[in-house]
Amino acid sequence: MAKTKTTFFCQSCGYQSSKWLGKCPSCGEWNTFVEEIVAKSSDSKPLKQKVHTKASPLHLITAEQEDRINTRNEELNRVLGGGLVRGSVVLIGGEPGIGKSTLLLQIALQMKQLKTLYVSGEESPRQIKMRADRLKIQNEQCYILNETYTTEILKQIEELTPDVLIIDSIQTLYTDTLESSPGSISQIRETTAELMQFAKTTHVPVFLIGHITKEGQLAGPKVLEHMVDTVLQFEGDPHYGFRILRSVKNRFGSTSELGIFEMHAGGLREVSNPSEILLSQREETSSGVAIAAMMEGQRAILIETQALVTNAAYGTPQRSATGFDLRRMNMLLAILEKRSGFRLSTKDVFLNIAGGIKVDDPAIDLAVVAAVLSSTEDIPVDNDVCFAAELGLSGEIRAVSHVEQRILEAEKLGFGKIFLSTLSLKGINRSQYKIELIGVRKIDDLLRELFG
Repeated sequence: MAKTKTTFFCQSCGYQSSKWLGKCPSCGEWNTFVEEIVAKSSDSKPLKQKVHTKASPLHLITAEQEDRINTRNEELNRVLGGGLVRGSVVLIGGEPGIGKSTLLLQIALQMKQLKTLYVSGEESPRQIKMRADRLKIQNEQCYILNETYTTEILKQIEELTPDVLIIDSIQTLYTDTLESSPGSISQIRETTAELMQFAKTTHVPVFLIGHITKEGQLAGPKVLEHMVDTVLQFEGDPHYGFRILRSVKNRFGSTSELGIFEMHAGGLREVSNPSEILLSQREETSSGVAIAAMMEGQRAILIETQALVTNAAYGTPQRSATGFDLRRMNMLLAILEKRSGFRLSTKDVFLNIAGGIKVDDPAIDLAVVAAVLSSTEDIPVDNDVCFAAELGLSGEIRAVSHVEQRILEAEKLGFGKIFLSTLSLKGINRSQYKIELIGVRKIDDLLRELFG
């Protein structure tokens, strides 16, 4: 009988070492090494026969269009790049209770044209049935399996031959080739490799649900994200009903797409027009509020930026931003103070993006500046005005991409004016739009147009 061998793995990147190390030489993280038992069976396994491959010239390789499956969910289809690719492995991560299991169970029930196997290692079939009853979707082609042993799962797959496989979650699976406990680095890597091989050989798409750490990263080695074809992040604020599905990695589509859902008692509802929901219905105008036309992937969305500027009650002024980069907000405040003469260094400034979403589009700069100036002067911005431009360090208003889509979205929602960079208006036929296009070059032009 062979000796039991222990190996140390880095929980952050999966680096393997024969002894414990304080700092990982691969990723540089501290105190991430854990000891795991590596199985050494007395029966030596036969070596796999090597398959000799031959290099082919690039011009002789045929590129075929990927065969995609309609998931019956437009938001998920958009994030995946047009549908679910056969033989692909999709990893979905998110906070506990955010709705990952609900989303995939809802997808499994909606795809009535396909046979789906939902494998759960965390919930019993009765618990899944209770959730399915709340969703009020009937599907006789959806099968439930409560199992964590990969060999048994693969046996059930051979008997059932499903069209789609869902694993909830990858951290609960284990294989007998390793003696380490489920959820360990080696078990996650080995079980994912088995499911990857199954997906590529049978062309059956596989969904994997992954846990995340307290830092918000997917639990397990970083190599897990490199192994799979698509990594989706499911996020949202617990105090809001909105859920956002972001594409972090996608070998078959764009990584800048975004899907928006709204959580209800009956499951997740697709939000086809997020602009109308993210804009608050204000009965009367108030200072410190401006509307920005931003882009998420190929979709234009209008969001509401809220700013509050007050005299500092204490010695050190406070700076706070929710849903927006605090460092970028400080940069915009410094530009306003240097280029326009506003004494904001002695003011408390609070910024909030309504709806609980996070934005990183630089085109929101002009709306942030307008909201801050509106709150500083206590003069409201008209309800029918929106903004889409970036602000430079010298105070110039810079052009942004996808201007036409931003204009059309603002026009569709009934806005009367949109402020853009003068450079963005070059080559645009203003007569084809009902909305008024206002070009500005400097912050002084914005002040003059907004407040006279």
